[in-house]
Amino acid sequence: MPSRIREPWLSFLREVDRSLGEPVEVHCLGGFALSVLADLPRPTGDVDFIEVRPGSACRELLEIAGHGTALAAKHSLHFQRVSIAEYPAEYETRLLDITPGSLRKLKMMALEVHDVVLAKLSRNSPRDRFDVEFLAGKGLIRPDVLEQRFDTELRPYLLNETRESLTLQLWLAEFFGAEDQ
Repeated sequence: MPSRIREPWLSFLREVDRSLGEPVEVHCLGGFALSVLADLPRPTGDVDFIEVRPGSACRELLEIAGHGTALAAKHSLHFQRVSIAEYPAEYETRLLDITPGSLRKLKMMALEVHDVVLAKLSRNSPRDRFDVEFLAGKGLIRPDVLEQRFDTELRPYLLNETRESLTLQLWLAEFFGAEDQ
């Protein structure tokens, strides 16, 4: 899989990097992560993230490059914390470093594509379905991996397990031709 951050993102991230006072690690998911990992053609204007390390740096990151900041306005891009998200419990063991070599303080880590897909289950928007169809069409996700991670790392923690389970089964049937079991 390619993992190169293109413009206009690269210039934006370089400015964020120069503005940070300390090293920061950001755990990304969503359209930005998929555009880097899988060349997702759908444009996105935000870097969705679920974690910043150290935690105290989240405020600084959002003050520098969150929605409504001068830097965000300049680039028409911004960082956005996803405060309500359901994602696999062990995602950290599979994080992928997508940090461009030119960055010194900002470390960009992306959830692995299966984990990004599972994080999209609860929302199940047309955009999410497009992303899953795109990944399946490119052969970048496998139904057995989705099911295994769902059962062991997501299902036990879901607020609405029935809905998310049904969504996964529908996606598997639609994008992989898998029969409901």
